[in-house]
Amino acid sequence: MNKFTKIGLSALCGSLASIVGAHAGTMEVTGSAEATWTELGGQVTGNPIGMKTNLSFTGSGELDGGQTFSVLVAEGDKSAYSSANITLNTNSSGTFKLSSAEGGQGIGGYDDNMPTAWEEVWDTAISTNANFQKGVGSTTNVSWTSPKMIGTTFQVAYAPDNDGGSSADKAVSGAASDHFGSGFDIVLDTGTENGEINSFIGFSRTEIAKVKTDRDLSGDHEEAVVGLQFKFGPVAFGGQVSGERLRSRGLNAAEYYGNSSWGVAFNVNDDLSISYSEARHLMTKTHKSNFTKGASRIAQAGENLNEYTPKSWMRGESFQVAYTLGGVGLKYAKTKYDNTAFTFDAKIPRESQVVAVSLAF
Repeated sequence: MNKFTKIGLSALCGSLASIVGAHAGTMEVTGSAEATWTELGGQVTGNPIGMKTNLSFTGSGELDGGQTFSVLVAEGDKSAYSSANITLNTNSSGTFKLSSAEGGQGIGGYDDNMPTAWEEVWDTAISTNANFQKGVGSTTNVSWTSPKMIGTTFQVAYAPDNDGGSSADKAVSGAASDHFGSGFDIVLDTGTENGEINSFIGFSRTEIAKVKTDRDLSGDHEEAVVGLQFKFGPVAFGGQVSGERLRSRGLNAAEYYGNSSWGVAFNVNDDLSISYSEARHLMTKTHKSNFTKGASRIAQAGENLNEYTPKSWMRGESFQVAYTLGGVGLKYAKTKYDNTAFTFDAKIPRESQVVAVSLAF
């Protein structure tokens, strides 16, 4: 993760750019830039040089009684709108947030929280086709996070229509998705105050639209995640598992997705970190025995449609090093995956090596 240094807009372009006045509000901008050199094993690399730039605009203020609020707008690479949120921090009732396309609320913030020196195993230039459990995090949603009690927080996130989209002011999502209805996430994060032990468990449920004929309408779309991390001085270690049930009825359609990961990271000193991580991904498809003459049907009482269900595994590992010099970061990752296409028969292995130079301001 980049460590951003906040710079008031007034420092960049005069007092007119800084909103500091009768309402005691401020606006700050942070940013980063990264240049990469990527080599792909078993694929056509072409030009290996890449780059990206990011900016984040944060407005904050204070209400009567000491409560605070903030607004964040993230500008992704090439100044493309990425995500935004409006947050209210109360004195004793926790934090309320309206999140747009951030992906980090509910269980979406726990898709892979294992210790690494730089990136997740699956985010090092290899296209893996892995499916991660996001709950309502990728849809515009509202959430509440409880105050900390002995380091523990409880979070609830809700989306009236979990369609994976975000709507502008005075707009609605309409028929963006007829697949899902409303959805909710719940997460319990039991991290201790000193951070030596952290565990989390989360669950998500989204209604399936009743008009869908390719879905098992006897239940809802469900996702779950559980993980545990330890810190012993400069060493961090952890593991987690997650799963998703799609309730598919279409022939050879994906029915379950599962992910597991673990990692160990060592902070050699304040500037240098190294890590090793592994990730496992599972996909199962509905079996042909689930169907009669090509027509889909729901299982009868006593049937086990998961028996003999085709399963495809994908495994990856990554070694990483990160070194910081003030606002400059030097990073390296070497990653291998054995089945990036998620195929059932012929596996397609892939390798990558990435060197990155990142700047934070």
